[in-house]
Amino acid sequence: PAAMSRRVVRQSKFRHVFGQPVKADQMYEDIRVSKVTCDSSFCAVNPKFVAIIVESGGGGAFIVLPLAKTGRVDKNHPLVTGHTAPVLDIDWCPHNDNVIASASEDTTVMVWQIPDYVPVRNITEPVVTLEGHSKRVSIISWHPTARNVLLSAGCDNLVILWNVGTGEMLLALDDMHTDLIYNVGWNRNGSLLVTTCKDKKVRVIDPRKQQIVAEKTKPHDGTRPIRAIFVADGKIFTTGFSRMSERQLGLWDLNNFEEPIALQEMDTSNGVLLPFYDADSSIVYLCGKGDSSIRYFEITDEAPYVHYLNTYSSKEPQRGMGFMPKRGLDVSKCEIARFFKLHERKCEPIVMTVPRKSDLFQDDLYPDTPGPEPALEADEWLSGKDAEPILISLRDGYVPIKNRELKVVKKNILDSKPPPGPRRSHSTCDSDFSQPALEEVLEEIRALKETVQAQEKRISDLENKLCQFTNGTD
Repeated sequence: PAAMSRRVVRQSKFRHVFGQPVKADQMYEDIRVSKVTCDSSFCAVNPKFVAIIVESGGGGAFIVLPLAKTGRVDKNHPLVTGHTAPVLDIDWCPHNDNVIASASEDTTVMVWQIPDYVPVRNITEPVVTLEGHSKRVSIISWHPTARNVLLSAGCDNLVILWNVGTGEMLLALDDMHTDLIYNVGWNRNGSLLVTTCKDKKVRVIDPRKQQIVAEKTKPHDGTRPIRAIFVADGKIFTTGFSRMSERQLGLWDLNNFEEPIALQEMDTSNGVLLPFYDADSSIVYLCGKGDSSIRYFEITDEAPYVHYLNTYSSKEPQRGMGFMPKRGLDVSKCEIARFFKLHERKCEPIVMTVPRKSDLFQDDLYPDTPGPEPALEADEWLSGKDAEPILISLRDGYVPIKNRELKVVKKNILDSKPPPGPRRSHSTCDSDFSQPALEEVLEEIRALKETVQAQEKRISDLENKLCQFTNGTD
């Protein structure tokens, strides 16, 4: 009988995590959050900025606010407006807090450099535009450890990997998905992808070998969208719906994809659950679009493997959600997660805290975490190298780095050797390429050169003026 007396309450330092909204003056008010029907999170945050997809007449736009700029947002606050149709997804570069990518219904992906100061006018010129999709692009995600590698997925059922530093397409994964792609996620070192698709399959893909490593049909029996993310040890966490339309979560082992490690029913709400995972604490936070709550679970190696911790509840439904990377949190307050909840007209930060009596740095809550330095260059990753994220300590807090410019060096097409094998007849270098056409191209190049030189001069004049205003201060 003595052996029978098992601990009733599971020991975990995260059992008492609680969520709290910030005070009213710490919110971002008067923002016209986008009304596009799309299951993306509509919000991206990093230690410097919060970016939110907004309503915009005609084209597509998002707003970028410095984190400290809380309160009412000026109605003339500049937007990032380069897309010709609504923006569907945005993602901050993990290795440069001033660089953000956007995906749009206009079939393009654009990458933007955001200055540390608030610009006077809208930002309309991306650093690079990536064109390769034939339908709207609803998903983008930066590679976690390789510099300048960006993934996009579109309604053309195509996943493309780009080298943003050269503006080139690195890989296109085209014959893998037979229907609309719901979501795509990287594993911790960026060697594998997990995708969910309308064809009811979860696939694990090695993008460089262009191979499906594992797949599971119908991890959830219902017809509504599934989401999947990698969690620790290469396991996969999914959210979906049962045949009775109950929302479910599942935990799966790649080596035995047939049976779930855990499968739990939650409720009968119909919003898709967006999972946010914190690897340092092994906590998954589930935010449903249209829900007014955030549920969170700890994933461990002991049954039932996915342990319910608590629910943060509020009155207002969420239109979207941003999730701060660990290095942007306030360690002095034992903050272990911060969400940026989008309402119809505002963005409300919600802070998740582990209650502790001491003011000292709690090193058990803050293991070293991925910092802003990439572990690999794009071509190293493409050639088959893998590297774990480069970790930093948060003991003294994290101080964001000053604006680093993203330089895009387009490769000269003439430098690359012609492909081996017989020359195709429809080559553009046919001998009947007329002299007048050549003259026209050269003339155009001359005109472009002149424009660039004029713009260069204008930029340097403006920079000089700006220096006079800021008087050497940063």
